[in-house]
Amino acid sequence: MDSQPESTLHALILAAGASRRFGSPKQLVRIDGRPMLHAVVSRAVEVAGHSVSVVLGAHAAELTPLLSHSPASIVINRDWEAGMASSIRAGLARLPGTADGVLILLVDQPSVTAEDLRRLAGAWRRQPDYIAAAQYGSTTGAPAIFPRWCLRELAELRGDRGAAALLQRHADRLVRVPIAAAALDVDTPEDLLLLERTTDAPGTHGGRQG
Repeated sequence: MDSQPESTLHALILAAGASRRFGSPKQLVRIDGRPMLHAVVSRAVEVAGHSVSVVLGAHAAELTPLLSHSPASIVINRDWEAGMASSIRAGLARLPGTADGVLILLVDQPSVTAEDLRRLAGAWRRQPDYIAAAQYGSTTGAPAIFPRWCLRELAELRGDRGAAALLQRHADRLVRVPIAAAALDVDTPEDLLLLERTTDAPGTHGGRQG
């Protein structure tokens, strides 16, 4: 059937960092019994189906096997040390031409649920020419969905700020979706302890691999 679907979304998961502040690859930390990378990818697949790409870099050799049974495709960012923007560019270079929007996800926001992502996607589909971004506290940021007209500006980003500059530049074309869970990102072992307390998930601290 060739019926025209609703606006198509491609999820781009940024997971290329070296986890220096954490002390080991945080993508491998087990939360609720499975590695954080696997959990984030699974939630993205729930929302975007097979239209998911994962950008790996610093620990690609260790992380690639986690995705061997996943529908997600893997993009290797060999310039990962240049910062988050380099991973966005690497992912965009492999973006299918059919995508009307790109959902940018950070691997270290494990508390964001599939339902959160569905609400974000729903807000974007209601206004597909607008950016839809998570709002938590006074911050607006990832996860965020950027329509196709943003792609050139995303590809011009440099450094480690991610897409924050676009959210500020296009505040008049921005839909903010409350996602309180996005406030917690796992950068340090202390962040992981806070996540355990927040989610009441004892035992997650014992499962680091690698």
